[in-house]
Amino acid sequence: MAVRKTYLAVIGAALLLGGCSFSSEALWPTLAGEENAGTENSAAMADTSGADATTSTDVARSSQPLTGMSQTGTFVGSKVENMQAELNRLKSALSDHSNELQQLRAQTVRNSQAYHGTVAAISARLQVGTTPGNPVLVQQWNTAQQELDRVNDDIAAMNSLANKVAADSTLSTFLLESVRSAYQVSGAVDEDHRQLALLEDETNRTTVLIDRLLNEISEGLARQTSYVSNERANLNALALAVKNGEIFGDALSKRVFQSQAAPASAGSSMASTSDRPLVVIRFDSPSVKYEQALYNAVNRVLERRPQASFDVVAVTPNRGTPAQVALNSNKSKRNAQSVLRSLTDMGMPSARVRVSDATSASVSANEVHVFVR
Repeated sequence: MAVRKTYLAVIGAALLLGGCSFSSEALWPTLAGEENAGTENSAAMADTSGADATTSTDVARSSQPLTGMSQTGTFVGSKVENMQAELNRLKSALSDHSNELQQLRAQTVRNSQAYHGTVAAISARLQVGTTPGNPVLVQQWNTAQQELDRVNDDIAAMNSLANKVAADSTLSTFLLESVRSAYQVSGAVDEDHRQLALLEDETNRTTVLIDRLLNEISEGLARQTSYVSNERANLNALALAVKNGEIFGDALSKRVFQSQAAPASAGSSMASTSDRPLVVIRFDSPSVKYEQALYNAVNRVLERRPQASFDVVAVTPNRGTPAQVALNSNKSKRNAQSVLRSLTDMGMPSARVRVSDATSASVSANEVHVFVR
């Protein structure tokens, strides 16, 4: 009896080991396949990022034409054939539009890299010092503007693509409603309804992918439009730096948040801005270099108070004959307009700056005072 038990135990162990060997042989190729699939997915993800790669992969998989439909000879069967052809055309258009989006993104990256490379070259030259209005830097600035215009052209192309995908979305919605309505048509056989179910499922998947692609394009448009707007302001600030031959920094618009600016009032007096001025610019010589000091002062204020606005006051000495006072007042107002232009070139929205004029007996030359409000 003990011998029989031992014999049965040996047979059971052999069967168990054989089962383990069989299980490992059956599972190992599957695990290897999953590992290879994971490597391929990682390589695909390296080309794109995040949801973009996911959508591109899903669109690539769904772009295969729907097949396997058989002719039933019924009226509903003929409608199934027409809707199948329409769905395959829609899937092909979706694949083309997804590829076009990827190409536009790659093109935008190249254009942005070229733009930032040119801007970096200008900034590096300004940082080490150069002459005012250096023609080499002026040419580079013009090149940077052209490269930014190319990014703007990419935005226009993306907007055109958004219209195409929106048309795809409309068509997919109509096709889905047509498939669902076909269920109610009499004279169908069971095979017709089976094929309608396949069409409905595939159309639903295609509609989801179209909506996802349209959302990605909309987000990209908003992001790129904001990017170009900010870089336009940075280019304006860079143009002023090239003109003066000294680097300032990023556009002031990066510090400024949107807010409702107070309306400008003409002819305000010094009493309306009686606080201590942030900057005093004395125009006592034909050429006064004030831009760097003005930029630094305004930038420090915006770091602490992003919502701050500014008053630019043209101050005229209250001395001499009325004709001399009037002449000095005109010069002082022109100086204030120059300061306003400098601020806008640095990226400050003109709605955040209010210009006024005043006279004072305490100044000996035309001055421009900048106040924070």
